[in-house]
Amino acid sequence: MTAGPLSVVVEPPVIAAVAAGAAAATPGVMRLEPGIRGLVSTVLRAGRRRWKGIDPAPAEGVRVRRGETGLLVQVDIAIAAGRPAVEVGHAVQEEVARVVWEQTGQRVAEVWVTILDIEPEVR
Repeated sequence: MTAGPLSVVVEPPVIAAVAAGAAAATPGVMRLEPGIRGLVSTVLRAGRRRWKGIDPAPAEGVRVRRGETGLLVQVDIAIAAGRPAVEVGHAVQEEVARVVWEQTGQRVAEVWVTILDIEPEVR
């Protein structure tokens, strides 16, 4: 008996949770912003999982799709005032791509970052 190559498929909600953790941990990011579309999908997904008795992983503000060349990840964030938006956005892109690759083995082709709010840091 010969064993064929194994393939592991990591579903988009898992990748979104990994990406959310990476984005939220990036310096200058205050929080993830789900937006209206994100709120609706989060409520529906959380409802389905809770109905099944599964605690949903937090992934608000992150959407994942599979593209021809890899994953397409969209991240909506609020950043700290006084931080250069371009630098924070670029750092989020790099961190999300790195952490998703390290934790899931899935290649990220693109990370789109949308800054929806800028707020003062709490001191």
